[in-house]
Amino acid sequence: MAQDSSRPDFWDTRFREGVTPWDAGAAPPRLIQWLEAQPPALKVLVPGCGTGYEARLLAERGHDVLAIDFSEAALEAARRRHPERPGLFRKADFFALTDGPFDLVYERAFLCALPRARWPDWGRRMAELLRPGGELAGFFFLDDNQRGPPFGTSRAELKALLAGAFELTEEADVPAADSIPVFKGKEIWQVWKRKL
Repeated sequence: MAQDSSRPDFWDTRFREGVTPWDAGAAPPRLIQWLEAQPPALKVLVPGCGTGYEARLLAERGHDVLAIDFSEAALEAARRRHPERPGLFRKADFFALTDGPFDLVYERAFLCALPRARWPDWGRRMAELLRPGGELAGFFFLDDNQRGPPFGTSRAELKALLAGAFELTEEADVPAADSIPVFKGKEIWQVWKRKL
């Protein structure tokens, strides 16, 4: 298998061979709960959407969702799983995306899938894609694992990536209880607000 997770063929190979241990098969309860308190009709970006369960949930809740992936095989899997929403998923590169600004970017298994060398670019793009007051919300993989994907991070590292343009406004006290095995005990819910 290709070994560079910054390339679409890395993910195409995994989706086509069914090697997708990050696929939870459903939207997480924590996201569902959090959405109850959010205003309607947010413009939402789901980068690295994979099979798209969270994107579908957000769209069903009435939000204007753009779910992107640069892997054609991932998008094929998403369209197979959600045939009622074929237009929800689009092939695009997060780092070259020209849509926006967004009210919300949903994060789960996107940052930890990127090689560490791309992380500063990820932080800059988040700041560019979110409107002032917009939110980056989701699950972050806290681990000291240097090899990946998934590549682990720390609270301090996240703060270094985001603190210039964001403030942390919400953080779960404990790791997500319903994480899939690859993330078990190491996934934390956080919400970062884009500074005005």
